[in-house]
Amino acid sequence: MKTIMSSALLAAILTFPPLLTAEDLPDPARVTTAMREANDFYLFKLASHGGYASAWKCDLSEAMVEGKRSKTIISIQPHGTTTVGLAMLQAWQATGDEAFLAGAKGAAKALIDCQLESGGWPADFDFGGDDPKNWWLRKEVLAGQTEIGKQRNSSTLDDNKTQSALRLLLELSHDPAGRDDAELREAVTYAFDRVLAAQTKIGSWPQQFSDPAPTDGIVKKATMPMEWPREFPNEKYTNFHTLNDGNLEKLVLLMLRARELTGKDRYLEAAKRCGDFLLLAQFEGNQPAWAQQYNQEMIPVWARKFEPPALTSTESFGACTTLFEIWIATGEEKYRATIPAALDWLEKSRLPDGQWARFYELHTNKPLYCEDKTYALTYDGSNTPDRYGFKIEGDLIGKIEKLREALAKPRDEVLASRKDPETAERWLKAARNVRSKVKTALEDQNKDGVWTDDNEIEAGLFVKHLNAMSTYVNASAKAKLNPSTPQPLNPFPK
Repeated sequence: MKTIMSSALLAAILTFPPLLTAEDLPDPARVTTAMREANDFYLFKLASHGGYASAWKCDLSEAMVEGKRSKTIISIQPHGTTTVGLAMLQAWQATGDEAFLAGAKGAAKALIDCQLESGGWPADFDFGGDDPKNWWLRKEVLAGQTEIGKQRNSSTLDDNKTQSALRLLLELSHDPAGRDDAELREAVTYAFDRVLAAQTKIGSWPQQFSDPAPTDGIVKKATMPMEWPREFPNEKYTNFHTLNDGNLEKLVLLMLRARELTGKDRYLEAAKRCGDFLLLAQFEGNQPAWAQQYNQEMIPVWARKFEPPALTSTESFGACTTLFEIWIATGEEKYRATIPAALDWLEKSRLPDGQWARFYELHTNKPLYCEDKTYALTYDGSNTPDRYGFKIEGDLIGKIEKLREALAKPRDEVLASRKDPETAERWLKAARNVRSKVKTALEDQNKDGVWTDDNEIEAGLFVKHLNAMSTYVNASAKAKLNPSTPQPLNPFPK
């Protein structure tokens, strides 16, 4: 016998989320307590001048950044001060707990205190070592110093250093808790002015900069030489047009976020100019992809001894996603038009083992590698140095398929999908989407409230887990889940 459900009952089922149990979703109160424990350990046990290293020994005897160790050093290269501070800021916005805000402000102050005269930041900074006298700092200029002397002043865009630092300062300066901070606002304005001035005439950025870009730069389509040096020439490469390590991708995302927060067109124009450069840098014909770096004549060139002139899979996919974001921001079809050809090239270049080579030879499209120890170029990928990824690991094919799906959608549909949920039911879905990550974070957190790997406290794990928990707590609140009584914590000192 069939039962017909009443319209009122059906409406109730569709309107209200299902009843939840502890097994379904972690208790938001417990998650918030775990977040606070992690934050307080970082704030009171690990911070140096308000900033953070990349990792620490578990006995806290030493802090580590890439290639350096010191109890007082901080990392500006993620993960470190910049992304830890951003994670703390997101936690503040999700919970309203001032302990997280204190951590974010401390990280921002550390960045302001080591901001260079050139406007950006180095890879790391040791307030307790020689760095304060070795680098030409903006605060020294504000104090009246006018000559650089022998101090260093190169801001670096490599590995998302200056970009992530500026992103933290930008986000905090637009949070209600940071809007009245004059020192913060001035640092943000100064940094953006100098970064924008470093953008080249053709629209790219170099890997590092100290001064504004020349006004007489060359603007032309990239060309692929028939012959190129097979031996490393050991030339300075930091002023080349550089796509390596997401250099331009992170800059464009920063500019688009600045436009979103400020409404100022100069940031959108900078992103578009970079998009125009990427269109010029993309090759035509059978290899519609990108090189890792180009000289001023728009010819692929060597960077380090393991980075030959070649097409690159990682940077080519990054260029595709960058152009896609510029298309989403502007609606200008030219930024989307050449992406499918590049994705076709990526799929065609996939290796028999399902991976991708980092480098592909100009014209032949053969995978290129460097031999271990000698760094001589070879087509054989069986004996490469361990310190550099000559093959791309991870789900690149999944990313390609996801980008193809996005390209097939109308722009308005993509924009709509990025908006915050508008109903409690959709917020509940957002909470469910991260519950497994939150459960992992809770399970892996040690008695001190932090996360470790290989017996080291890892900033990357803090960022990963705190961001997931912040997303969960925020979504749970919007879904109107009823948390239990939070576990008591010592009040945060004012």
